[in-house]
Amino acid sequence: MPAPVLFFRYPTMKFLDQAKIYLRSGDGGDGVIAFRREKFIEFGGPDGGNGGRGGDIVFESAENLNTLIDFRYTQHFRAPKGGNGAGSDKTGHGAPNVVVTVPIGTQIFADDQETMLADLDRPGMRVVLLQGGDGGFGNTHFKSSTNRAPRKATKGWPGEERWVWLRLKLIADAGLVGLPNAGKSTFLAASSAARPKIADYPFTTLHPQLGVIRLSMSEEFVLADIPGLIEGAHEGAGLGDRFLGHVERCAVLLHLVDGAAGNVVQAWRTVREELHAYGGGLAEKPELIALNKADAMTPRETSARMAALRKASGAPVMLMSGVTSQGVPEVLRALQNTITAERQEKAA
Repeated sequence: MPAPVLFFRYPTMKFLDQAKIYLRSGDGGDGVIAFRREKFIEFGGPDGGNGGRGGDIVFESAENLNTLIDFRYTQHFRAPKGGNGAGSDKTGHGAPNVVVTVPIGTQIFADDQETMLADLDRPGMRVVLLQGGDGGFGNTHFKSSTNRAPRKATKGWPGEERWVWLRLKLIADAGLVGLPNAGKSTFLAASSAARPKIADYPFTTLHPQLGVIRLSMSEEFVLADIPGLIEGAHEGAGLGDRFLGHVERCAVLLHLVDGAAGNVVQAWRTVREELHAYGGGLAEKPELIALNKADAMTPRETSARMAALRKASGAPVMLMSGVTSQGVPEVLRALQNTITAERQEKAA
């Protein structure tokens, strides 16, 4: 009888974009008091060495990470103490640094959650957040013409310690915003290799999703889909507006409006008000408006709702359907053109 086949269900990676951790750099090593005692040297002298330097706390951004989930289980980071000095004027060894690896886009805030200490927005970026303590002096350091045999050494300097908050803001070129069930996840799945959860109930997307969109061999951009906003999100309604931080770095926002829901003007205004209430410069970013679910509207409804949305926003409105892919290439091209112009402006 053949052996039974076992199937294992591996846990999915959880998304965590905020964590609080404790950091402490290493203390410096102590200096020592020692004297030379050699057979053929008549007069010895002090030869106590200095202590070694304590280890630093260093943060480094890495490309292969996209969540702060590791810091849910490891919340304390302590660098080792420097080595003590020794006789024969030997300096203690310097302690190794503790390197904390975080995803690109991680911001480090002080315990008050307002003072930003570092922003690691580039791959391979390194920041020394806490410096290790200097080593203490041995008695050789205090030798002088008037003090030939000092009996004095100092302790190493203590390291630094503090609690910090880590906040992850995903690095994306374009961001998807809209009310729940506006079709954002369907659009992301239709235009990229991302496979977000899609269902016919609100708040299907519980955490941000990223998709890479490639229009040609030389044109590609990253699109971020965040959970839907509802009225009062800045006050905590629904899933709140905390995930808006992930589109703060985007060059352009794609605002999807559910055309089949009816009052498209009110839907557009609800999201715009939440962007204004959140701040962070989101309301001032370039915005492309797309009326989604063209397959669920009659031609008369389509014409009336597009006209009403153009009048309310004062901007062009594109028509598309994430299900049938109608208008999707045109929307992607408009996004790419806006992102390219933003990149050229930054380069200049």
